Amino acid sequence: MSVSPEQEPGDLDRVAPRPVVARTTVHEGRIFDLVRDDVDLGEAGVVTREYLDHPGAVAVVVLDEDDRVLLLRQYRHPVRALLWEIPAGLLDVDGEPAVEAAARELAEEADLVAGRWDVLVDFATTPGASNEALRVFLARDVSEIPHADRHTRTGEESEIVTGWVPLDEAVRRTLAGDLHNPSAVVGILAAAASRADGWRSLRGVEAPWPYRRGNLPD
Repeated sequence: MSVSPEQEPGDLDRVAPRPVVARTTVHEGRIFDLVRDDVDLGEAGVVTREYLDHPGAVAVVVLDEDDRVLLLRQYRHPVRALLWEIPAGLLDVDGEPAVEAAARELAEEADLVAGRWDVLVDFATTPGASNEALRVFLARDVSEIPHADRHTRTGEESEIVTGWVPLDEAVRRTLAGDLHNPSAVVGILAAAASRADGWRSLRGVEAPWPYRRGNLPD
């Protein structure tokens, strides 16, 4: 990627909101809303954009002592498919730190707790159609939750199947087109890249996250 002289290479993405002159909630959903914004682009005029107003989410790449990554198989109705994924969930508890949401999802979906947490990678899932921001954590030093203390899964989660796959094999399957869940694809490739660099890219769990919905200006 070429960078013009006025750009800082370390700051290629930045929050730069344009004025919203009108907003309408087209549909209020159970998890996210469909909204319509009239956005003032200055010389380009006012444009209308519809998108999903999403609470955001977290996901977890779990590695064990043998460098295996945990994958969960879950039914996803919009794509009518059983997908192998990594543990993930919504940021739907007001004020809950992202790492605590990730730990909650790891416990609920995989019956695991982790002794070490790091930020692996952040991304916007579909920036042309949704404001969903997703933070992927790396969880290590994992142990199982006692059976008596495990979460009772319902709905699609009640059918979750788990499996441990060597990270290199997960990368191969991702590049072969066998895995399609975005947080799994991004997380697996990011974990492999970070491991190859001695994990030096990892960030602390309190690392800034400007694209989380609560941090964005209206």
